[in-house]
Amino acid sequence: MTLIIGLGNPGGEYALTRHNAGFMLVDMLSAEYGIGLSVKGKGLRGSGRIAGEEVTLLKPLTYMNRSGHAVSEFIQASPLGPEKIIVVFDDCDLPLGKIRIRGGGGSGGHKGLASIIEALGTRDIPRIRLGVGRPDEGDVVDFVLSPFQPSELPVVDEMLGRARDAVESMIACGIAQAMNKHNN
Repeated sequence: MTLIIGLGNPGGEYALTRHNAGFMLVDMLSAEYGIGLSVKGKGLRGSGRIAGEEVTLLKPLTYMNRSGHAVSEFIQASPLGPEKIIVVFDDCDLPLGKIRIRGGGGSGGHKGLASIIEALGTRDIPRIRLGVGRPDEGDVVDFVLSPFQPSELPVVDEMLGRARDAVESMIACGIAQAMNKHNN
């Protein structure tokens, strides 16, 4: 089984913000693969199949900087190793629309990923970074908590489609092949 974790903040006021790009991808996977999500513990969860493999989708309901609490709750009930996890999250260091797959590393200042790294005790967690851009001026926190502009939504939709394909590749072929295919 693979656990796919989309990071974001719960609540309607955050629904289309840059910081919720990970939630957006999990919602896309849920819709396209018919995987219903319901509240279980500290997250919205659902199980189904992607690329022929059993998966669980998880959207932590703990707010971004406490995402590790929801992940550790799941891991304690289901003994998955970090190599069977894919974390998907926004990254303001990537231009809008770019994606990057990595097999591990630091948090890069992303508080949700930092919380998961701390909870699991390892930096070796596969991830997909979703480029949301960086503001030309102003506060980065305000920027990532702001909604995408209507003119950006086609780019976001395309990015999410490529991220969906990357998830499928990571499950079917492994991270090395997925990185070769999808990192551009």
